[in-house]
Amino acid sequence: MSLKQMQGQYQAQAPLTSAHIAQTMTLLFMTSAELLQTIDVELGKNPALEAINEHRCPSCGRRLPEFGPCPVCSQSKTMDPDETIVFISPRDDFYSYNGNGSSYSNDLPDDPYSAANLDLPSYVLRQVAPELDVDEREIAAMILTNLDEDGFLSIEISDICRFHHVSLEKVEAVLKKIKRCDPIGVASRNIREALLAQVEHLSESTPVPEFVRRAIADHFDLLSKHQYSDVAKLLDTTVQKVKLVSHYISENLNPFPARASWGTFREPNDNTPEVYQHPDVLIYYLNNKPGNPLVIEIITPSRGTLRINPLFKKALKAQPGENQEEWKKDLDKASLLIKCIQQRNNTIRQLMEKIVSVQKSFIIHGDTEMQPLTRAEIAIELGVHESTISRAVANKTVQLPNRKIIPLSTFFDRSLSVRAVLREIVENESHAMNDTELLNSLQKKGIQVARRTVAKYRAMEGILPAHLRRVQKFATA
Repeated sequence: MSLKQMQGQYQAQAPLTSAHIAQTMTLLFMTSAELLQTIDVELGKNPALEAINEHRCPSCGRRLPEFGPCPVCSQSKTMDPDETIVFISPRDDFYSYNGNGSSYSNDLPDDPYSAANLDLPSYVLRQVAPELDVDEREIAAMILTNLDEDGFLSIEISDICRFHHVSLEKVEAVLKKIKRCDPIGVASRNIREALLAQVEHLSESTPVPEFVRRAIADHFDLLSKHQYSDVAKLLDTTVQKVKLVSHYISENLNPFPARASWGTFREPNDNTPEVYQHPDVLIYYLNNKPGNPLVIEIITPSRGTLRINPLFKKALKAQPGENQEEWKKDLDKASLLIKCIQQRNNTIRQLMEKIVSVQKSFIIHGDTEMQPLTRAEIAIELGVHESTISRAVANKTVQLPNRKIIPLSTFFDRSLSVRAVLREIVENESHAMNDTELLNSLQKKGIQVARRTVAKYRAMEGILPAHLRRVQKFATA
């Protein structure tokens, strides 16, 4: 090959390499929903790219069963509890809102999978519409356009009945279906009703502690004021069990459905980010049995298997010069997208392997087991730039084995374990300790922080100042 030919070949390859890096970084930053939208756009405009109606495992290439993950990649090789199973899964069941794959009717938006931020009424209507008759959709629309900023119904049901000339039972039936949409409990009339709707939903898949329903339904005011002894007497149980109820509510339920954010409900989120999302990564026990190896399933959404259109590739050879050049650009773009998606998947897989190896105790046992970890440390171990890790972490969510959804960035939150210890200290204090006393208690446990940091973490956890906690304890004494 001549020098001129070599130079020409290098010039042709160099931009592609730069484009590969740039597009991989762009895709890495995307959530699963955004990636799906990008794929849909490319399928619509690039004739060289097609999605065939079959699902194959991105890792081993085997054809996948109709339901469930790859039967090979998702299984343990040793059944050693210390083993971690990590695999890529082209699941699309998160994106069928009604859970049975039914399509939307023509009077609904064309793209139910859009990653763009929706207002809450539109988001909920897309979920519930397939389950409603046409006249019920009108009722649902009125309900959803009369939600306040917390997601509660702001008008009387009787007003809806009069406006649509329908029975109370019909409106209640529509309301019940709406309350089962994401965020669970939306369109409830108050906090108590929203929490009960969430308890009902959770009870279908996980055990709910004793007295939770009764405590919320009958004694929620006392419970919210931490008057545990009064609640215990009314429920004829122990204070310890009432505290367990309170802990379950704070960890699993959201009193303000419209402010749901990443599965944590202590602080309302006043921003308008993409808070209504499905997890990008699932972490669970093999066969859903605690003690089994952890499974990390990384979701790469797809409605089929992406490939280069063979008919396009064949027709390319028959095209005249100018057309062939244009067609070749489409072919290169399609090839690049497929390679970049594979690279994105591989990077996230390596990232999750490292994170889980460090944070396994946190995943299994909770906040107090969080280990110090930085993006820079992961970047060095993987041999990539720190910005690559930052892009891979940004906007992603993870569902833990307890079904709580958290931001992927939580695994790098150094304050989480300290805040968990602080919560424990306050829950078990014999008297309401001030911030200096809390600081001393933390130091005795080997945790070195400044006093102002204690005050900050206390506020983040919704823990009242000492003088207000004294008032609270006096009221419950």
